[in-house]
Amino acid sequence: MEIRKTITSIFMIPTLKVPKDSLKNNGFINGYLKDADKDIQYENAVYLLFKPVNIDKFREFLDGEYERTKDIIEDYDYPDGFVVVVYKLDSKFKKDFDIVKTGKYSKTSRSFQSLFPKVIKLTVNSLSRDEISLQYRIFNRTEDLISFWEEKLGVDFQEQHEVWHGFEENEEILNITKIKEYVEQ
Repeated sequence: MEIRKTITSIFMIPTLKVPKDSLKNNGFINGYLKDADKDIQYENAVYLLFKPVNIDKFREFLDGEYERTKDIIEDYDYPDGFVVVVYKLDSKFKKDFDIVKTGKYSKTSRSFQSLFPKVIKLTVNSLSRDEISLQYRIFNRTEDLISFWEEKLGVDFQEQHEVWHGFEENEEILNITKIKEYVEQ
């Protein structure tokens, strides 16, 4: 069972420019806008939750990130091998992040949308193929996504409809107790 990716993971984490393989290879679970168990909440920041298998390899990755970017605010551990790394978001895209939070993905700026690749390489069973990225499909309301939702929901999409579910703030808050229950299933 896989944890459903948050809107934070889909639309905000990629703007940090952390190499995708580095995330995957270091036990990245999901991204969040807040941490329910912390007294201090950072504004305009994202919380990346990891459960690294190899803590030495993870420390190397984290040291590399501290060298690569000045945007890391802090990192901290939770029991059972969970690690959170807090990054500051790029303030020049604040308006776009706010638009994402309203669920109006196709209304984000072209410069924000250009941070995301149009095509990604997918590898399944050691076979690689190029595919249009999820973000590109959402930003551009592609026919395949419109058809998918029309069939699934049994409605005709209008011009004002977005092709991805809305932003639910409670799903964007890290709750380590819930995550542990989910991971232990």
